[in-house]
Amino acid sequence: MTRSLLEHESVEFVRDLIRIDSVNTGDPDTIGDGETRAARLVQARLEEVGIETTFVEPIPGRGSVVARIAGSDPDAGALLVHAHLDVVPVVAEDWTHPPFGADIVDGLLYGRGAVDMKDFAGVILAVAREFARSGIRPRRDLIFAFLADEEAGGRWGASWIVDNRPDLLAGATEAISEVGGFSVPLVEGRRAYLLATAEKGVGGVVVTARGEAGHASRPRPDDPVTRLASAVARIGEHRFPVVHTPALDRFLRVFGQERGVEFTDEGLDAQLDDLGFVGRVISASARQTAAPTVLRAGDKSNIIPASAQATVDLRALPDREVELRDEITRLAGDAVDLHWQESLSPIAAPIDSPFVTAIGDAIRAEDPDGVVVPYLLPASTDNKHFARLGVLGYGFVPLRVPDDFDVYGQFHSADECVPVESLYFSARATARILRSA
Repeated sequence: MTRSLLEHESVEFVRDLIRIDSVNTGDPDTIGDGETRAARLVQARLEEVGIETTFVEPIPGRGSVVARIAGSDPDAGALLVHAHLDVVPVVAEDWTHPPFGADIVDGLLYGRGAVDMKDFAGVILAVAREFARSGIRPRRDLIFAFLADEEAGGRWGASWIVDNRPDLLAGATEAISEVGGFSVPLVEGRRAYLLATAEKGVGGVVVTARGEAGHASRPRPDDPVTRLASAVARIGEHRFPVVHTPALDRFLRVFGQERGVEFTDEGLDAQLDDLGFVGRVISASARQTAAPTVLRAGDKSNIIPASAQATVDLRALPDREVELRDEITRLAGDAVDLHWQESLSPIAAPIDSPFVTAIGDAIRAEDPDGVVVPYLLPASTDNKHFARLGVLGYGFVPLRVPDDFDVYGQFHSADECVPVESLYFSARATARILRSA
């Protein structure tokens, strides 16, 4: 099959970006200049075809690039198309393929960032060049943003641009980025393409128990380790109720109708588990969650410490943050203190809109039996930062993959990979979305 220049360049640029080690450790002392080198590569490729760019580097090594292509409808809000250029760390010995080699083996492209998210960065770079070369004028302004620091919270990338250069995003009303767009089995011969229309909030609480230090040979009734353990166990074992968000209800309706299943709150976990890997994602998005992640107490076995601490990761559903805090306070009890950490609020966009319709049309043009299905992302993306400017964020990186290929499971994994055929599909579908949205 003859491939277009758009398709060829998409794969080429994804590989070029993977070969740049842009690991973001979150520690300024161990972060190199990979993000800036990746941003400069993107900038050079855009300017080759006459697209004006703006490069920003708030601190050395944390570079981002923003560019705009004018649309034909001056009254339409701009669409922000964004991808982050940083990746999470790797343990090289866990990989069977070099994490920054961008090797293609048996039709799979391996490398850190293959799905998170240098795949989309390479694809939208190729699409922007295709539009510029061909004189294609999209309906609305397209703002392409290639960003630093998403993996550590976006302080030097999306958040910095929102706070310091909002002019680069002028007129943006909607955004498209991760995490969604990948296909999952719907029924035999048909695929659903998940569209993230909402994201849980991200926060945490530090739980502290205090007492009096003493020799472990004389156990104390106010032992802070015991009181902390009790509070953490109550929090970690608590099962929050199902919350019927618009995204969850639409997902359950579509999958229920197609599979002949009547989903119920009481049996939802087991019913979702029957859907395979996609069900586990939806299960995590169906309710609030609190997960104890860090425990700290004494450092000597024969000393009862004066204090003990635990950190609990909190994920709130849209409009449910206060409810989550109240429940954690109740579960923790009076024997511990709570310190709420800084959080990113949940976000939600309409599950029905002209933009969502345009995404569905583009997918059906490439996969006539495909259907776009909203869902709520239980994690977080840079869309949360852009929401502070009133931009409605959607997660949709089009990828048609084999039914047994778990795209979500590739995130942050060893031997992260993506089918090359899926990148070709992504290039065609993304071009359709951006041209007509």
